Amino acid sequence: MRGVGAASAKPAGSNRHVRIVVVGGGIAGLAAALRLRERAGDAAEIVVVEQADRLGGKLRTAEIAGERVETGAEMFLVREQGADSAAQALANRVGLGAALVHPAAVPADVLVGGSMRPIPPGTLLGVPSDPSTLDGLAAAADLDQDGGGPLLEPGEDVAVGALVRARFGDEVVDRLVEPMLGGVYAGRADSLSLAATMPGLHAAAQRHATLTAAVRAALGASPRPSGAPVFATVAGGMSRLTEAVAAASGASVRLGAPVRELARTADGWRLVLGSTRDPRRLDAAAVVLALPATPAARLLSGVDTAAAADIGALDYASVVLVTLALPPETVLPERSGFLVAGGQGYAVKAVTFFTVKWPHLRRDGAPVLIRASLGRYGEEQILQRSDEGLAALARADLEAMLGTTLAPVDVLVTRWGGALPQYGVGHVERVARARGGLPATLALAGAAVDGVGIAACVRSGEAAADWVWAALTQSPA
Repeated sequence: MRGVGAASAKPAGSNRHVRIVVVGGGIAGLAAALRLRERAGDAAEIVVVEQADRLGGKLRTAEIAGERVETGAEMFLVREQGADSAAQALANRVGLGAALVHPAAVPADVLVGGSMRPIPPGTLLGVPSDPSTLDGLAAAADLDQDGGGPLLEPGEDVAVGALVRARFGDEVVDRLVEPMLGGVYAGRADSLSLAATMPGLHAAAQRHATLTAAVRAALGASPRPSGAPVFATVAGGMSRLTEAVAAASGASVRLGAPVRELARTADGWRLVLGSTRDPRRLDAAAVVLALPATPAARLLSGVDTAAAADIGALDYASVVLVTLALPPETVLPERSGFLVAGGQGYAVKAVTFFTVKWPHLRRDGAPVLIRASLGRYGEEQILQRSDEGLAALARADLEAMLGTTLAPVDVLVTRWGGALPQYGVGHVERVARARGGLPATLALAGAAVDGVGIAACVRSGEAAADWVWAALTQSPA
């Protein structure tokens, strides 16, 4: 059970002004700040502390050849569990609902054996609900037999690859699941946790005796109306969402302010910010840590060493995004992009045809935009090249894969060092255990604990805000 901690610093019903600090200015931290403002009104001073010189974390809009493009997360889920996703709801609350645009209804491919093959319908991160639809992309082994009980014991976690290989064979993993997980996590199917990466399938696998039935159940648990958009982005750039949420929160924002220490006090918490030469102290009644695992664990080490160890166990993959602006007359396949199966001899693992995928980017005379992603977990040596070297490598891979010569008019290289969490088996349990040992006025949020994706991070930040605000406003009893 989580302790009440410093909740008594603000008795129930009190109108005393309190300060709440959110450490981390990514979308999870900003969502937490806004939810705190919605809960507290003028009863709280909300401070967002960010080590970098800007807000937004992995949401970053930049310019190439006069066009604004995403150099980080480019879109979010519109619906979850039959309702607006947390990200959709957040955009609506900050007045950006009318600015949301949706991708074109064009398919994506996977490059296997030197050929582009359509990603089959009815898959969940590459795991098929009907192996007969794979149409030669991969041969599914006839191993998915009903053994008389659920695939997994209650609470059991396994690697995605282990479960799918045991039921559908190696080709389904190597040619479909691995490219999908590589595109989302830059990770490996044989090491990523099923519970963390596919919670719906994990839950279904504890009720169903075959993987086919479990996938169908997981897909059916989150139905989407026919023709309804699945994803959205903000016209003009996702940075508009960052700015709007920060403004709506009314939080005091401190940029370029690393937090070096976190310690309990009689009334709550004390944070030490800045350099060792010029430390600044900031007291708070409650704190939300919306940070990557390593800095979060470092701060937790002075509070709860066991929680710090659990959070610090998370590893990360680094990626590089290379965006090419091509002449307006460049013709691309009518596809949103493609994934690259392993073993093809390419450094590029995923490609997005921005101009095809996003209709709002199509204009007469506008450049054609392509974004390539490089870097898989364990292959960081590829990313040690210079920006020029990475741009040349991406261009060479793209020309070979597309069978054409590209003549970019502008190139943008964006490095994301240690950006994508690698949720190992047992991650969900470790996070729950860490949270269970922390005082109630200290909460964890963000991709390090609750999953990648803008919607997941928004949901995580809002839940953390709700938790600490309840701790401050409820009596210790």
